[in-house]
Amino acid sequence: FASQLMFMGSQGDYDLLCYQVRESLISFGSGQAFGMGLGEGTMKIFFLPQSHSDFILATIGQELGFLFGTLPLFALFLLFAWRGYRIAWRVPDTFGCFTAFGLTTLILAQFGINAGVVLGILPPKGIALPFISYGGSALLASMLGVGILLNISRHTVTYTNPKRGRR
Repeated sequence: FASQLMFMGSQGDYDLLCYQVRESLISFGSGQAFGMGLGEGTMKIFFLPQSHSDFILATIGQELGFLFGTLPLFALFLLFAWRGYRIAWRVPDTFGCFTAFGLTTLILAQFGINAGVVLGILPPKGIALPFISYGGSALLASMLGVGILLNISRHTVTYTNPKRGRR
């Protein structure tokens, strides 16, 4: 009963996974550390449905591998998190702070849910990978959020002297 409550099962049963998640895990495994080469992935052709939208991370993992594809992508989103929360911390007004924090968290949550689905940690939700997945509305919403975040960053306060505090 306990393994039915968890998505992947305590023993890693592939029978409990849906077809798409099973194929995405196979795609990640076949990419290994260095990948098969850009455009050389075979899972996207016949086996992995929605490889261009919801499961693009599995395709990146297969073609570019962990070291050149997946790890740099996670590092870029970590850099985005650091910069977004830094903007939120430096905004002088409360509304701008909450808006920057919310937009950064929204995009990072979308990334985390998509990565969790592709890695078999979460059940499939249909949430696109921000800035990378094919699709117009998710890309438009992410870019709109980053545009608002950049506008908020224009009004941040910089530190001049640590003893005096904010300028």
